[in-house]
Amino acid sequence: MTINTTRIELMLAERGMTRTALAASCGISRQNISTVIRRGTCEPKTAGKLAAGLGVPVADIIREG
Repeated sequence: MTINTTRIELMLAERGMTRTALAASCGISRQNISTVIRRGTCEPKTAGKLAAGLGVPVADIIREG
């Protein structure tokens, strides 16, 4: 899946969260989160975990098209 990395960074900023805090809340390593943000892609399962950690639907963090 293609991830909207800008949107994830904005959500982190809005919540005052670090990547480390996101990692703790969704059960993904901080390094894996950084890799997803750098590459802009991940597996659907990972996208689901990221969205859950941010408290949003998966549709809010994927890039259309």
